[in-house]
Amino acid sequence: MIKTKITSILILISIFIVPVQAKDPSKLITEIVNEASKILSSSDPVESKIIKLNNIAESNVDINGIGMYTLGKYRKNLNEDQKIKYKKLFKSYFLKSFSSRLVDYSDPKINVVSEKKLNDKYTIVTTVLEETSKNPEIKIDWRIYTKNPARPLIRDLIVEGLSLARTQKEEFKSIIQNNGDDINYLFKSLEEFIIK
Repeated sequence: MIKTKITSILILISIFIVPVQAKDPSKLITEIVNEASKILSSSDPVESKIIKLNNIAESNVDINGIGMYTLGKYRKNLNEDQKIKYKKLFKSYFLKSFSSRLVDYSDPKINVVSEKKLNDKYTIVTTVLEETSKNPEIKIDWRIYTKNPARPLIRDLIVEGLSLARTQKEEFKSIIQNNGDDINYLFKSLEEFIIK
């Protein structure tokens, strides 16, 4: 009797549990680009566009991962309170920087060209931002973190060979080094950018 009940429960569970599907990195980028394009070409007010773009970023970008990477060796010296403060500041900084750059585009046309799996953790998706009357064609590589295949996340953008995460890391390093290796100067710099 008990065995029959357990078997029945297991059958019900197996029917209702949907297997988690791996998400193809190229498909992820195509979906993000299409969604962003719709937002940018809409007649919504700028503030509304920014909120929607930030929602895309929060769902698809590993903001914490990028934030800790950009701190470089300095992340090892942070106490728990500083880590919490930095993550909060970096997230606000990242989202403001991300949306303010994108909101200037009215309808970017980005096409996926290829996908290259580097290892189990990373895949590079190569895209091209189409040429317009104002801007030349731009090659953009998306570094996708695929450790969890069901939830791939963007870890970096490499625009014409230049890594945005590495550039940010160098900028943060310079701010800290130029102020006696005091991390608080970086916090202050991020706060100033956020409230601008």
